[in-house]
Amino acid sequence: MKATVPISNVIDLLKCLEKKSICTTSLLEELGHSKIEIDSATEFSAYQYSLLYQKAMMLMKDESFGILSGGKMPNGAFKMMCLSILHAKTLSHALHRCSEFYEICKGPKIKPVLIRKGQSALVTFSMLNGEKEDINDLLANESIGQIRNTLSMWHHFISWLIGRRLILKAAYFSSSQPENTSDYKALFQSEVKFDQHANSIVFSASYLDMPIIQTENSLKDFIKTAPYQLLVMVENDNSLKSQIIAIIGKDFSRQIPSAEEVASTLYMSISTLRRRLHAEHTSYQQIKDECRKEAALNYISSPQLTLNDIATLLGFDEPSAFFRSFKKWVGMTPSEYRNHLNDDT
Repeated sequence: MKATVPISNVIDLLKCLEKKSICTTSLLEELGHSKIEIDSATEFSAYQYSLLYQKAMMLMKDESFGILSGGKMPNGAFKMMCLSILHAKTLSHALHRCSEFYEICKGPKIKPVLIRKGQSALVTFSMLNGEKEDINDLLANESIGQIRNTLSMWHHFISWLIGRRLILKAAYFSSSQPENTSDYKALFQSEVKFDQHANSIVFSASYLDMPIIQTENSLKDFIKTAPYQLLVMVENDNSLKSQIIAIIGKDFSRQIPSAEEVASTLYMSISTLRRRLHAEHTSYQQIKDECRKEAALNYISSPQLTLNDIATLLGFDEPSAFFRSFKKWVGMTPSEYRNHLNDDT
């Protein structure tokens, strides 16, 4: 159940780098990959993709590289934006602050915009105040992959802010429909429409009144692993298990929803939830453990994270509890497993 991204995401990112005259062959080799491997693959490790993305942003000195901005966002800007919104009272307030932050952040030409329409809300994009260029002219030079990444990252970022997956009603794209839309439907888990008048994600307006649950401490852990939690996608099937994985998300530093809360989100009783999971030969506890194990295996490959950091990211109150669980999962302690990885490299 290792987290992956479609290989098209990797190809789009490499094309962006090549346009900037970056040697992608050597960049891939640094991560232990080759172009031949990319050409023959259908999916790619989400964690390895996040490392590739990190390197791309550092090389370009642009934290908005690969997503819509119309310019460059200087290093450190994302952290400062997060710090400016953590104390917002509601998601609505936080998203308005994000838009205001883009207005004073030198570099970008495009900002996120929150629009409320009755019982629905949408996040879309517009030119910064004072910019004379038309957003449609600017978007004409951007790939649909870049627009997809932008909407997806904002979707996952909002989910992180409120501590639960933002269930979407739809994802809209202004470009024409590509040949294969399965990646889009798997990524957004919602209706996906093309040839629309704007690019946006649409969700229930009730989310806008939810509180921001993240703190400066949880932000530190989030930044250490960024952009991993903004890139991962859910499994591409229609099983109840996959729906639950989507609801649980990839952030374990906040409280995981209970089985009762998940059942309510899926509009079913707790007994129905348990019965259907039993039919899929699993349980809610098993799914939670599998998700945590997957996250642990991804994080432990990251040398900048201490084992205590990983325990915190996974939501364990004590590192010792993480060590016991990890040994139960893989038959080794976290230290032994990390040493084993180093011996193989």
